[in-house]
Amino acid sequence: MKVVLASHNAGKVKEFQEYFRPHGIDIVSASDLNVSEPEETGKTFEDNAILKARHTYDTTGLPALADDSGICVWSLNGEPGIYSARWAESEDGTRDFKYAMKKVHD
Repeated sequence: MKVVLASHNAGKVKEFQEYFRPHGIDIVSASDLNVSEPEETGKTFEDNAILKARHTYDTTGLPALADDSGICVWSLNGEPGIYSARWAESEDGTRDFKYAMKKVHD
């Protein structure tokens, strides 16, 4: 059985492949199938995971899995939450999670 992981993160794809392989499930990445990354417009991690999985299924016709995660800091009222990746964008547009942690600390 082939399932698409709605992710372009090679490390995450490798983890899913290792977990599902013994169960007879072949995990392929969205990037392997040239599936674009949809805009994450959900209000929760769950909303965004569903959005990514549906987009991937609609594009490929194959069963799709997705997840979404981030950092929720209690003293920041749960921020950055679903905006964690955006917090990690440095001024040059690259994602740097050390930069995000500095912003959280500040």
